[in-house]
Amino acid sequence: MSTAVLEGQPTAPAEVPSFTATLIIRRYDPEVDAEPYWQDFDVTMHGTDRVLDALHKIKWEQDGSLSFRRSCAHGVCGSDAMRINGRNRLACKTLLKDLDLSKPIYVEAIKGLPLEKDLIVDMDPFFESYKSIQPFLIASSKPEKERIQSVAQRARFDETTKCILCAACTSSCPVFWTDGQYFGPAAIVNAHRFIFDSRDEGAQVRLDILNDKEGVWRCRTTFNCTDACPRGIEVTKAIAEVKAAIIRGKA
Repeated sequence: MSTAVLEGQPTAPAEVPSFTATLIIRRYDPEVDAEPYWQDFDVTMHGTDRVLDALHKIKWEQDGSLSFRRSCAHGVCGSDAMRINGRNRLACKTLLKDLDLSKPIYVEAIKGLPLEKDLIVDMDPFFESYKSIQPFLIASSKPEKERIQSVAQRARFDETTKCILCAACTSSCPVFWTDGQYFGPAAIVNAHRFIFDSRDEGAQVRLDILNDKEGVWRCRTTFNCTDACPRGIEVTKAIAEVKAAIIRGKA
């Protein structure tokens, strides 16, 4: 009987090559540790794996006490923001193969927010700043149908609707690290989303809130926030547009 492969017959998938990645994770358990410390793990991974996959493998196979947040694993929920090799990223969007695997991968919690455990920080201060800019539509009218916008009107604020509140931009800001009262880039971005929305009537309220020493004027334009945003939002540009609106006295 012939062993030749018949034309059109599916073949077995090629074996995906694997490699060993070393992750050095900054650990902290407030119940037993006086200070955070670094711990290294070696894991066997594949080219399509992400940092989140490596963290899962460590937690499930090596150390079940490793703590981190994650949910959708597709760059939408924003819950797995962390510092990877010194840069704020989403673990679910960072492919291991895009990192220098000849060196260890350093993973730690984002900065500027209180550390709770391992890679988990207290997000309450971040969300308090977000809530303070009134991130919702303010309108007195009650139309029977949808509020119509032109393409140009929608485009005016379209980019800042992409924010997923991951805090990657805010926790990459040196001003935020040193000044706990600063609103931070994410809050200003979400204010921008409503300030320039033609359907909204609360622009001046938000401009007054941000026209403060802890508001937009605390920004030092370092561009860290823009570089950190996993959604590609030009955060520094949005902050500059809010500054300009304050100077003009209107959106």
